[in-house]
Amino acid sequence: MKRDDKVRILLGTRKGTYVVEGNRRRRDWKIGSVAHSGNEVYHVVADPRHPGDLYAAVNNAFWGPTVQRSRNWGKTWTEIATPLTPLQKDREPELDESSPTTPVPRPLNNLWHIEPGLPSEPDVLYLGADPHLLFRTRDRGESWEPIPSINDHPDKKKWAPGAGGACLHTILIDPRDPRLLYVGLSAVGTFRSEDGGQSWRPRNKGVEAPFLPDKHPETGQCVHHVAPDAADPDTFYRQDHGGMYVSHDRMDSWVRIGKPLGDDFGFGVSSPASAPGKAYFVRLDGPARITGEGYFQVHEWNDRARKWRKLVSPGAFPGHFGVHREGVTTDNLEPPGIYVGTTTGQLFVSPDAGKTWRLIPYQFPGIHSVSVANPTAR
Repeated sequence: MKRDDKVRILLGTRKGTYVVEGNRRRRDWKIGSVAHSGNEVYHVVADPRHPGDLYAAVNNAFWGPTVQRSRNWGKTWTEIATPLTPLQKDREPELDESSPTTPVPRPLNNLWHIEPGLPSEPDVLYLGADPHLLFRTRDRGESWEPIPSINDHPDKKKWAPGAGGACLHTILIDPRDPRLLYVGLSAVGTFRSEDGGQSWRPRNKGVEAPFLPDKHPETGQCVHHVAPDAADPDTFYRQDHGGMYVSHDRMDSWVRIGKPLGDDFGFGVSSPASAPGKAYFVRLDGPARITGEGYFQVHEWNDRARKWRKLVSPGAFPGHFGVHREGVTTDNLEPPGIYVGTTTGQLFVSPDAGKTWRLIPYQFPGIHSVSVANPTAR
């Protein structure tokens, strides 16, 4: 099998999709393919089961959302099937004007996240959307099936949207069992399914909802993002509106770890495969949604030592930066690379687990999501 040693940073931005290319050293980068100009791209992801395949959640205020796929690392893209909102039991259906008695599905508001399945299910992907919707494809996006247990959940009429909408933004699959699934919804919380999505239970014990009269409800927490620990599939790191948390029991309970940082509000978190027990957060000042220390900063949580560490020298990159929920990611190399995209279009890269940092010399549109296509054999 021929090796592809390129490292590709995949950016979803306010004005399109960008592919930034480098090598295993991760010190020199060039701007590669650019696509979906003028569209809001909330997520771009590589499918590691099929090297070269990329998927993008493309949103357009006029034309609506579409799922796009590339099979050549982003050089060309094709629109594939995009699901419609399934008829929901708690809403009055719209009617087809040509047949007033025939209800039709409503369009989706936005597409938020695309998650490839496990290697044992090479054609499966999951799609999260607004309003609080989950879909699955078994044919690599040629068709999508709604997952009624989430889409028609009996408590859905009680679910409130977050500031970014009623988005289902996090989808996680246990690497040991494709039936064990997790999702995160704003402003609802995290849920776990142990039967492939046939049923779901909320898993938010210990997570505070500071904006509600009941500070610890079963649901109603505004989860922003969740990252699994690659070395321990029972451990998860969570960035919430109400702080930073860790779970060691498959989300049965959560422990707040961010209080030593002061305001532990933020959106993104990532945990690299090559650094088990570590997670990377970008702390923001909650009211302003920007880095509050006057410069760019990333915090490393060492779960084994139960300690925090700042990774960026004070003042190295002065300014106030915002980071969205998909704006922090890591790669699978050794040492792990850390990548952070900002709402004002800066892309920060550390090739050595935070020892050194560089700012990619290119002004991107505001960045919604950052993911990495790791080097692969093919």
